[in-house]
Amino acid sequence: MWKGGCFMVQRKQYMNKLIKMKDEKIIKVITGIRRCGKSTLLILFQEYLKKNGVKNEQIISINFEDIQYEHLLDYRKLNDYIMERLAKEKKTYVFLDEIQNVIDFQRAVDSLHIKEDIDIYITGSNAQLLSGELATLLSGRYIEINMLPLSFTEYCELKGGETKRDAFISFYLNGAFPQATTIVDDETRDDYIRSIYNTVLLKDIVARKKITDVALLESITRFIFDNIGNIISSNKIADSLTTYGRKTNQITVEKYITALLESYILYKASRYDVKGKQYLKSLEKYYVSDISLRHIILGERDRDIGRILENIVYLELIRRGYTVNIGKVGEKEVDFIATTGDKKIYFQVSASVLDPVTYEREFTPSKNIKDHYQKYVLTMDELPSGQDGIQQLNIVEWLLEKN
Repeated sequence: MWKGGCFMVQRKQYMNKLIKMKDEKIIKVITGIRRCGKSTLLILFQEYLKKNGVKNEQIISINFEDIQYEHLLDYRKLNDYIMERLAKEKKTYVFLDEIQNVIDFQRAVDSLHIKEDIDIYITGSNAQLLSGELATLLSGRYIEINMLPLSFTEYCELKGGETKRDAFISFYLNGAFPQATTIVDDETRDDYIRSIYNTVLLKDIVARKKITDVALLESITRFIFDNIGNIISSNKIADSLTTYGRKTNQITVEKYITALLESYILYKASRYDVKGKQYLKSLEKYYVSDISLRHIILGERDRDIGRILENIVYLELIRRGYTVNIGKVGEKEVDFIATTGDKKIYFQVSASVLDPVTYEREFTPSKNIKDHYQKYVLTMDELPSGQDGIQQLNIVEWLLEKN
């Protein structure tokens, strides 16, 4: 779908959530890294409303990165602006894009929410949106929809005409920021992704957190990007950086990691002891919200295939609504424990298990788990097999499965 010269990717998963919650007396909060498609989603939903009987005068839409709305960055002026434009005796749909730019925005949102016939949708690129005063004021009155760049299924729909194999290679190499997928020239695409990275670091982290040591932040980011899928700790990061002449400490590293997580450039998977049935307080794994960001910073896109595949699988599990942890089974490790409600699934991820040693390494942890939940080994192998009830699946085919 093209609109205003830009391609609008249909994000059915997120659209369906908004449609389901339409007119519910609850604030819809859409979060996610910059340029993952939040603004586009709001535009598409407004088009849906219009096609289903909602008039233009019932829609108030403000993007706070647009300079024409600069005068509304004061929460009182924002509240007054919206109140003056409410539809008479009809529902008004209010869309506030990148709301974190408004100082004390939560006061305006709270005030509007208590009015009748107002349905509110807000987006933000920082998790602080849902912390502190907003969480206190609006406790139980909002629902978060965390948005990621394109899934592989969405990517294939957008690219069209390519074989699954070719599409996956492109997806693996270039990532899945919606706008980036429409850029043909490699250098231009890299510049676009680099601009996302720089904006997140400088605008969402450095400026918001008032960080003075930008070089240290970049060093920590690079270290974590280089260690996606590895179990690490803030103490290990601090020691490693100090060894290489970048002196820091655990407290500072933890502060910067929190900022990276809040900007949605990183996601964290905590450890869970399967046999002991308890969460472990130390050592986690981190994953980048789009693999293209890692490629831009580290280069060498053909290395670390197994861990990049692990990153892709982790993001897909998050998209499918699972809470994802890494599992400890005695001395062995299960890559992912995905849970939702009373459903639990175990996953191992490997580029290939054709080598007998690798096969045994990847299947053993799942064999040591003595419960009835499903267990999978995901690989790029074309001839999958299984063992002791553990299914081996091709990653590309699994990514294309309907949830």
